[in-house]
Amino acid sequence: MPMRLDSVVPFGRSLDEYIKMFNLTHTDLAQRILGVADGPASFNAEATKLGYTVTSIDPIYQFSGTEILARFNAVVDHIINQVRASPDDWEWTYHRSPDDLRQNRIQAIQTFIDDYEHGKAAQRYQVGELPHLQFPDQSFDLALCSHFLFLYSEQLDSSFHLNAIHEILRVSREVRIFPLLTLMLQRSPHLDPIMQALLDQGYRPSIQTVPYSFQKGGNEMLVITRPD
Repeated sequence: MPMRLDSVVPFGRSLDEYIKMFNLTHTDLAQRILGVADGPASFNAEATKLGYTVTSIDPIYQFSGTEILARFNAVVDHIINQVRASPDDWEWTYHRSPDDLRQNRIQAIQTFIDDYEHGKAAQRYQVGELPHLQFPDQSFDLALCSHFLFLYSEQLDSSFHLNAIHEILRVSREVRIFPLLTLMLQRSPHLDPIMQALLDQGYRPSIQTVPYSFQKGGNEMLVITRPD
């Protein structure tokens, strides 16, 4: 049975997951990176510790670490129970079991919480929400959007998606979005028309296979680059 969610949930992914979800190379990681809708991911904390430059935006950063953790704790068992009730919908390769998934999410948010106040002071975690970002044009080399655009296609319409992608392309010269499936485990109905619109506008969208999946069949990302 596909997962049902009424709103975006505060689940975060690790640096290793980002590397696999977005096919990130050492060259990619050395660029100025914007994490869009990162939530309580440990990606920023882990990447910063390795000397990389990452800025994360999310409306959730208006809240304290205690409040974010409380929201996570309020929903984690509900999400894991839905996963446990539909084992055939998921790829058990990266995460070995529902319990392993739960532990990985707990570890990610704990790493995030440990870094959060310091990261906010350093402006690595900034309050921001699509489709309007408070950055100058081309502030970043690479923007990564994990588990927001396309995943929540039922909640966010095609117009929102296209406006959001245009805004990310305004502030970054390349965008990568993962996954391309909805919460209902289907290819997003917004994907094809958005790719055609981007092509018509001179952008270069392409779908690439990545070495990560959790949703069954969800091993693709959308890569969009600006015209020269």
